[in-house]
Amino acid sequence: MNDNDDKVRLDKWLWAARFYKTRALAKAAIEGGKVHHRGERCKPGKEPKVGDEYVVRTGFDDRTIVVRALSVVRRGAPEAQLLYCETPESIAKREAAAQQRKAGALGVQTDGRPTKKQRRQILNFHDLQG
Repeated sequence: MNDNDDKVRLDKWLWAARFYKTRALAKAAIEGGKVHHRGERCKPGKEPKVGDEYVVRTGFDDRTIVVRALSVVRRGAPEAQLLYCETPESIAKREAAAQQRKAGALGVQTDGRPTKKQRRQILNFHDLQG
């Protein structure tokens, strides 16, 4: 938000923008390949610039964000949301995935554990395949 914040580390910016609760979590996420810039993994010391586009994975969702402002200070959520904007395609994709998760479309529905008879059938099937 300030003009003095033109040199800020990516992990610190993600923490200030409230994508991660701690700076250590932000650094671990970046090192774990959950943050990409131009299709490539980033390093925690990378300096984001206004206008850069990042893909950030938090939980089940991938968010495509564009940096609007830089800050090294973590403030309230309304101020943190001013640091970036999410692309409309990313919002639509995230909402569609949330609806599918809510409907249970991504999970496998089963009737529980197989019975003893069903287990024997499964084992026989695998013996015939091998």
